[in-house]
Amino acid sequence: MFKIFGKIKDGLKKTKDNMVGKINGILQKFTKIDEDFFLELEEILISADVGVETTEKICEKLKDVVRKEKLTGADKIKEHLKEILVEILEEQGEAEKKEITYPHAILVVGVNGVGKTTTIGKLANLYKNNGKTVLLSAADTFRAAAIDQLEIWAKRVGVTIIKQKEGSDPAAVAYDSINAAKARKVEYVILDTAGRLHNKKNLMDELSKINRVIEKGLPDSFVETLLIVDATTGQNAISQVKEFKKITNVTGLVLTKLDGTAKGGIVLAIKNELKVPIKYVGTGEKIDDISEFDAKDFVNALFE
Repeated sequence: MFKIFGKIKDGLKKTKDNMVGKINGILQKFTKIDEDFFLELEEILISADVGVETTEKICEKLKDVVRKEKLTGADKIKEHLKEILVEILEEQGEAEKKEITYPHAILVVGVNGVGKTTTIGKLANLYKNNGKTVLLSAADTFRAAAIDQLEIWAKRVGVTIIKQKEGSDPAAVAYDSINAAKARKVEYVILDTAGRLHNKKNLMDELSKINRVIEKGLPDSFVETLLIVDATTGQNAISQVKEFKKITNVTGLVLTKLDGTAKGGIVLAIKNELKVPIKYVGTGEKIDDISEFDAKDFVNALFE
């Protein structure tokens, strides 16, 4: 856990400097909690991509605490702020947990360029290091490069890959993958998919067909659909989540490149506005630079 916390802490350095550094500044500047304090706090949160709606929610909750506990100085504000952020990130937490049966199928979706294939490789490595068997499914047959990249990751991690040639039916690849996983008693099947969001009809049909194949092959299993989102895109990330929620049942998010942005507050905006659980965060380019998302760890890493 210490190693994971350290990775998140390092990965959040830019956000910490941008957001929490400025919050610390106003906590030292203001000797009393007044409207001017909250105006500056709002400005800091919005500049870190927390979003207007989520910023207002945070400030209203903090104002309630100030009123109820009759806080006059800024010294105790930080702990209350941390509690509010954790509360937002943990909303609906327990209801989101589903029972996993094996083989467990994970459908990975997302636009091109967000780090989809790299994330699949990192997840395969994470599961393998946790003692699980993994099979990769090259169901993005739209780009030859996608198949080749996934094959490189499969070799690097040391897991099986099921593939067909470019232009093949993605659902046929999914069918072969599910059958192979059952025959070989593999625990995790991670399926890559095309990222053609500009042609939503094609992608919707494709994902629906793949889902039907998985559900037919694994009728009693919960199918995870992980949407990969690039944290450096800020508020555009919210638009992507909204679009993908229209075309498929997104059960969780993986936020990549969190180490490359000073606006990691987008994590709060996504969770609060869209109610989609964040399952993993990518915090670097190395194979093990991925961590399961934990709200308390995330907030503590910001304020540590």
